[in-house]
Amino acid sequence: MVESDSEAEDRWDANPHPLLVRALQPLVRTLELLHPVRFEGLSHLPVGPALLVGNHGMLGYESLLFFERLFSHVGRVPLGLADRWFFKVPLMRDVLVRVGGMYGSARNGLRALRRGALVVCYPGGARETLKRERDKYRLQWQKSVGFVRLAREARVPIIPFAAAGVDDTYRVVGHLAGSGHLLMGHGKYDLPLVWGMGPLPKPVPFWFRFGEPVVVRPHESLENVHRHVWDRTQTMLDDLVDEWTAANAHLREPAPPSLTPRAA
Repeated sequence: MVESDSEAEDRWDANPHPLLVRALQPLVRTLELLHPVRFEGLSHLPVGPALLVGNHGMLGYESLLFFERLFSHVGRVPLGLADRWFFKVPLMRDVLVRVGGMYGSARNGLRALRRGALVVCYPGGARETLKRERDKYRLQWQKSVGFVRLAREARVPIIPFAAAGVDDTYRVVGHLAGSGHLLMGHGKYDLPLVWGMGPLPKPVPFWFRFGEPVVVRPHESLENVHRHVWDRTQTMLDDLVDEWTAANAHLREPAPPSLTPRAA
């Protein structure tokens, strides 16, 4: 029997278990041996609820450290609006909701914000985690005005954030055409062919920067706010990546040969 959206929203709402979250922390922190984490701008996070929006790294790999470090800094488990595909996978979905993930819908986001949570949203979603090499560090927020509507309805600030290093774990050398439809039912999920230290991610630092809050006024145009937040976040991301590159240029290597077939 196919589960309706409303049923999925109720069943897969975030319900983090503090003991489980704390038990997993040491495991996640071992990743810092490969990816030292730096946070900036934590003073912009309010004591109450807020919607955090930013760029997603290659394969979404950085999220583990981002959520764990954020929890350590603010003392609250951040809740994440996750791609609905994850909730089609048994066990994965059960673990997700116990560590702060939830079925990605406006209704679940609103409920979490009204409970006083910090809610993390990646407006670029799968488009950013499965990106092409040329799209690294480019926000793909074309169809994401919904996060502005959510912040306005919940009457919470939007906190933009940028992440550098997160697209340097791998080089994208091609995509498996048709794999998205085959495995996940949509072409946007075509899997990238990646190369790091072989199949493993390259050990690079992860830098995160939070920007000043954006308040959505009741009668303000959603499209205008969306464009403003998008532009501000992209500028913040460009600046952070420039700084990261200047400090870590020695970690960047030439791209391997492309595996994408050339036209005859």
